[in-house]
Order: sequence, then structure tokens, then C-alpha cells
Amino acid sequence: MVLSDICELIVDCPHSTAKDEGAGYPLIRTPNIGRGRLILDDVHRVSKDVYDKRNARAVPQDDDLILAREAPAGNVAIVKNGDKVCLGQRTVLIRPDKNKVYPDFLAYYILAPEQQYELLGTANGATVAHVNIPVIRSLPVDLPNMEVQHKCADILKAYDDLIEINQRQIKLLEEAAQRLYKEWFVDLRFPGHEDAKIVDGVPEGWDKAKVTDLLEIKYGKDHKQLKDGDVPVYGSGGVMRKVQPTLYSGESVLIPRKGSLNNILYVDGDFWTIDTMFYSIPQLKDVAKYSYLFLRSLDMYSFNIGATVPSMTTKILSGMDIVLPGDCIRRMFEESLSPIFDKMKLLKQQNESLTEARDRLLPKLMSKEIKV
Repeated sequence: MVLSDICELIVDCPHSTAKDEGAGYPLIRTPNIGRGRLILDDVHRVSKDVYDKRNARAVPQDDDLILAREAPAGNVAIVKNGDKVCLGQRTVLIRPDKNKVYPDFLAYYILAPEQQYELLGTANGATVAHVNIPVIRSLPVDLPNMEVQHKCADILKAYDDLIEINQRQIKLLEEAAQRLYKEWFVDLRFPGHEDAKIVDGVPEGWDKAKVTDLLEIKYGKDHKQLKDGDVPVYGSGGVMRKVQPTLYSGESVLIPRKGSLNNILYVDGDFWTIDTMFYSIPQLKDVAKYSYLFLRSLDMYSFNIGATVPSMTTKILSGMDIVLPGDCIRRMFEESLSPIFDKMKLLKQQNESLTEARDRLLPKLMSKEIKV
């Protein structure tokens, strides 16, 4: 039995690029396809007309799977919660026959190592960068009975549900930090603002500066040859893997220099970051979180110089104007933010542990090594 035998349809995406219109229906591109769940943060959006055209072959519905044919090839996520989405380039819509397979089980099944090798492996052991539709349709499947499918999927879903709950909490905490930043430094309603004098356009004791006066910008480095370890490697989407060496330790703002320019990250601890990212070293006390929230408040795409791939440079960053609050206000802001950032760090660590546990369990359940 092969995948097409247990599906109502397997439909390739339109072979064209749709522009981000900023509002409307989510356009699911390969970066939006996580391991089991769609990633809708910073998703591109399109109009109803574009949505209809891209869904002419089939309209994605709940319990449909969307598979990435490239970058990263093999990832698959399930449509849930009535999300009205359309296919971006290099994606495939898979509609399971619910009389033959539990959709959630099928999503996890495709993500298991054996199935991933069938999709991505080659005779010489290399990994393909692109998965063709015939390979997807002819993927061998060996399914347990429906009761076992439900039990296996529900165990794995429990991990993903907890991860999703934590992600929502992280988002709320991030929004709280952004609101505090806006209140203090955009609306200028910081502690003591009633008595502050404005000198040369800024409160007395504050200075006009450039981003690079607060942060020394450094280039990330290639990680492909590094040995596995405990130090997280960050890309614009978060942790990609863990390695042995440390590129930097301490507070840092990570800034994409190619690709998803708005995916700016704050880290605190040992880390490595990839060569399509910048990392920064704070030049003053109590400026890392402040600088992070400043950069997060900007639309970094407005500074883009890339024709094909969105790109950022150190020259652009060094030309960005920023206000440097006085020492006392910076310290008070840091103290106000610390509980928020500590909670976010804890939730992210929990999600890393949950993800690792789920990924260890998944192949054992799918290969029937663990009986349920």
C-alpha cells in the first residue's frame, strides 16, 4: 500500500509566487510548515482573489496535510481550527481518507525517520533538496488499526498541545514587553515623565545615538561541521540544533541578515548562530532588552536591499537612529522587564524539553517499537 491509496487527493501547489499583501488569507509557504503544526506567526497574507486562484485545484480544510517539497523538504503540518489557508510555492496538499487513516496519525507517520528517508533519501545516502509528486504519491505505508492510530497520535498530540499553549503564553508575554516599551519610549510615559524637561528633542539626560553605539554587530558562523552538543544554534526561526562549541555567552540580540528580517531574537546564555544572522554584543549596561524591543518595533523589511532575498547589512544597522535613555531609566526598565523575560526563557526551555521528548517518542511509536 502507498500513500495515494489512503488519500482522497494529493494536489501540487500552483507553480507561481504570490506577493505578501499584508492582510487577508494566510499563504502557507515552506517556512510555515512545522513538524506537525502550521507556524502562522509572521505568515504572508493574500487577498480573496489570490486565495481563490491558488485553491482552484482544492481548498484546504481541517485535517488536510500540507507537505513541504523544499526548504525544508519533508516537513508536514495539519490544518486545524478552521484556518482558511492557501498553498504557497513548493508545497503539496494531502487529504487523508478518514475511513482508512487518522489524519493526525498520518502527519506524525510521515515525519517518522523511515518515511522521511523514503521521501528524502537517495541510493548513495545523500539527502535530496526537492521531493517530487510521484515520490510522495508512492510513499509506502504500513498502518496499524484505527484504534492504535488514535492512541499513538493522541500521545504525541499531548506534547504538541502543551508546546502550543506555551507558545501562546510566550506571545502574550512578548506583547506585554512591547506595550511597556511603547509606553515608556514612544509615548514617553516613563516614571517621572511629568517633571522631565525636553532638551534637543529628547528628555534631559537622554542621548541621541546609533544602534551600533549600543550593540556591536558580529557575523554568525557556519555550523554544519560542528559536533552535536548542548549549545543551541539559532536561525531566524529559533533553535535549529545543538552543538559543542559556544560562539558567544551572555545577552545578545540576533538579527537576520538574509530572509525573514523581522524575526529578531533575544537570547541570554551560551549560543551559536548561523551565518545568515548577525549577533550582537551589548556595549553598555542595561541595553540588550531595550535594543531588542526597539528593533522588534521596526519593520526591518523597510530597510531591505536584497532584490531576490531580503537582506540586511551592518552599514544599514550602523545608520539606524536610536534614543539612549539615561542610566536610571534603563535600570528601571530592565528591572520591570526581567520577570517577563525570565518567564519567557522558562517557557522556551520547557518547549525545548517537550520537543526533544516528542521527537524521541515519535519514531518508537511509528515503528511499533512501543506498543499502545
